[in-house]
Amino acid sequence: MGAAAEHDGDPTMTDVRTGEVLARSAFARRVTRVAGGLRARGLRYGEQVLIDLPLGIELAVAVHSVVWAGGVAALHLRGPARMMIAQRLHGPVRADVEHVFTVEPSPGAKPFADLEGERTVDFGPLCGPALVLYSGRTLRLEELTDHLREIDEELLLEEWDTVLAAVSDDPFKGLWVVDIAMTAGSSVVIAQEPSVLGCRILIAEHAVSVTIAHPELARKLSADPELHVLDERAIVRSLGL
Repeated sequence: MGAAAEHDGDPTMTDVRTGEVLARSAFARRVTRVAGGLRARGLRYGEQVLIDLPLGIELAVAVHSVVWAGGVAALHLRGPARMMIAQRLHGPVRADVEHVFTVEPSPGAKPFADLEGERTVDFGPLCGPALVLYSGRTLRLEELTDHLREIDEELLLEEWDTVLAAVSDDPFKGLWVVDIAMTAGSSVVIAQEPSVLGCRILIAEHAVSVTIAHPELARKLSADPELHVLDERAIVRSLGL
């Protein structure tokens, strides 16, 4: 977030599912403005926001905005919460959820885009609970930051690298790859339901230099000595996942 101005116009994320490409500076602006929208609607420090989104740019914006606003992004959809961000509504909303924002139009919900106003949050928190996984485990911001720095030192990614996120269907692992790439100043391409052929096409189209894939896919892609492939388990092992 702090280095966004230095990389104005540089691509940060490419979402294969939607075709959206978001520059680093645009990502930072969206996060600070959505965080401002959440604060304006009463989000308090340490308060949970339920998030039900598929892996992609909107998920990255939503999670980072909640944390930047001082909230806790809850991927497990349990526990007390007055706010929820979802792709669409599939049924009745819990009685305690007062504000629902959806990416796709849904009866009874407000557009997620409505959160992105002129009000911004310039400085996010430095510590405290940040993310609740599907298992119910809570990860603190300082814990996540320390692990990101360790991985950054191990992987030695460069600003000119492009990382392909071809992970399993666990949104957190996809988010983790996004954060790893952004920490290093690299770009990231987010694949959807990746296959060997699909990954090869994306690697060629986007000049991918590093692919982080789920175990079976990583094994198959690693058979090509010209590809730099990492098993996703290597990047989450330090978190005990």
